[in-house]
Amino acid sequence: MERPSLSAMGWQLAKDANRTLGGGMASIELMRRSFERRGWLDEPRHALLVAVSRFTPGTNVLAYCAALGWLVHRAAGAAVAIGVASIPGAVIVTAFSAVVAQLVARPMVRAGFAAATLVAAALILSSAWALVRPHVFGSRRVWALAFAMAAAALFASGITPIRVLLLSALFGALSPPREGAS
Repeated sequence: MERPSLSAMGWQLAKDANRTLGGGMASIELMRRSFERRGWLDEPRHALLVAVSRFTPGTNVLAYCAALGWLVHRAAGAAVAIGVASIPGAVIVTAFSAVVAQLVARPMVRAGFAAATLVAAALILSSAWALVRPHVFGSRRVWALAFAMAAAALFASGITPIRVLLLSALFGALSPPREGAS
């Protein structure tokens, strides 16, 4: 296995770790292909790096980069690998956050976000109505009304929405079956 220079390793990692979409495994695969093609990595070492990166807590792709850097140039390689894999993305996210912070201060952008929120809420309510409608107009009106009142009471009492949903699921599971349902 050939050993690249620290700068060659860093440049290749910078390109591979920062140009993929689809999560860390896509970046890891691109790094594997690039390093294997250059003779800098073989399949058994790649398998070891993947195992180590999956075992460690945190982001797998950064753990893979650190392990790959360590394999090639020990501490200096790990430091370079972590830097080139994380700093460009951090800079981009910071710049994007600054732009978004400036944009949301504009009334037209805020109005657009409000409109998008209303559309999303309308879609959710429309979907919910499609699910509830057969029960409201069917033979289970009393159960539908009791269910709605119980959910509203739980929410009004300050219980978190996830707990309201869990209690509603329990209520639905314990309610008697519909007439004619098997």
